[in-house]
Amino acid sequence: MQLIAAGHRVVATDASPAMLEIAREVVGDAAEVRRLTLPDDPLPEADAIVAVGHPFNYLPDLDAFDRALVALACALRPGGAVAFDACDLQWGRARQGAAKFAKVEPDWAIIIAFSVPSPERFIRDITVFLPNEDGSWRSDRERHENLLVDVSRIPALLAEHGIPAKVTSSFGAETLPEGLLAVTGQRPA
Repeated sequence: MQLIAAGHRVVATDASPAMLEIAREVVGDAAEVRRLTLPDDPLPEADAIVAVGHPFNYLPDLDAFDRALVALACALRPGGAVAFDACDLQWGRARQGAAKFAKVEPDWAIIIAFSVPSPERFIRDITVFLPNEDGSWRSDRERHENLLVDVSRIPALLAEHGIPAKVTSSFGAETLPEGLLAVTGQRPA
């Protein structure tokens, strides 16, 4: 909303139709909300690209991951900035053998099982329990499969396409969890 209030054209995207609907409810007609499927959907030219929640790690393989980053670099205008987070191979190593996570609240409960079937894959099987109006409960299940990558190679890939970039463990003062790294860069003006 701050970008919109400052007069910027904002294009918001997500892979989840439900998240797109929430975005539409929040911004109304003030922003363009649409699904972009990387790496193949064209990105509009942009002065800034921000991607949090490690969306590139949801791509199926390293080729798709790299093509998405090239598409991102090609869409960035001179002087434009990019900031995104990505799950490094360390993300999986740090969570190898992790116990299930469970939390119960009065109006919801969640159970998450983690697995690392290979050094390049991290899986979260999530079950959420929510109450129905009649007092019974229903469950929803999601499976999140993430590609893990050597994030240290990203700056060289972006540099090949005119974006000097760096990898850090935080966005400003906000330190990210172990294995989730921040990538920031800017195309020279």
